[in-house]
Amino acid sequence: MGVLNITPDSFSDGGKYQSLDHALSACGKMINEGASIIDVGGESTKPGSSSIEASIQIDRVIPVIQSIKKNFDTVVSVDTGDPVVMREAITNGAEIVNDVYALKNIDAMDFLSGENKAICLMHMKGSPSSMQENPVYDDLMTEIKSFLEERINYCLRAGKNRESLIIDPGFGFGKTLRHNILLLKNIEQLKYLKVPICVGISRKSFIGKITNKTINERLYGSLGAALIALQNGANIIRTHDVGPTKDIINLYNSLNNI
Repeated sequence: MGVLNITPDSFSDGGKYQSLDHALSACGKMINEGASIIDVGGESTKPGSSSIEASIQIDRVIPVIQSIKKNFDTVVSVDTGDPVVMREAITNGAEIVNDVYALKNIDAMDFLSGENKAICLMHMKGSPSSMQENPVYDDLMTEIKSFLEERINYCLRAGKNRESLIIDPGFGFGKTLRHNILLLKNIEQLKYLKVPICVGISRKSFIGKITNKTINERLYGSLGAALIALQNGANIIRTHDVGPTKDIINLYNSLNNI
């Protein structure tokens, strides 16, 4: 899953794709490098960020989604928690809703229950504006598993099929360095939920803390974390660096083809 943030303030690529041509060029590059999904977002959810109104998100992402669907044969995911944005994105061709709030906005399910689209449900403790202010867990994996299981069951009760659901344990979303390491080590515990696991670890701050690298110097740490995630049960790797990550995935998959 290649990351395409149409935002001025995302932690890694904010302001990078402010023109449609730049966004399409980046999309084409990611597809050529092996991306199966392009995740388009119009709102930063980095620590300390505030929500952006739907109209601004729509102005940012809808022209990009329309152009991607017109020019490329690829799956598009929309990264948003706003049901108005979800509706517009799906109307214009998006096949996946990637919601860091895990459909906590009840209006989202009112719309999505009748749509044959995939949903990625992410775990986050708190909200982006405050999630990194001393997050505390009694039992990290138990709380993540319980939350994701509850959100899966919520979707099933609303009429969604399990086959349409994806989960994301939420690296960096309300988690300390230790929490992120424990999560990376124990991803396999989420397999019992019987849905694909998506992980977004690319360039995250916990990698920077371990390697003492700035955001743009975290490629090797991100690749190492991606390989560990794959070994521990992840199915989808959400990344800013598609080509190198695809190499890691191909290497890992080769072990399973012997």
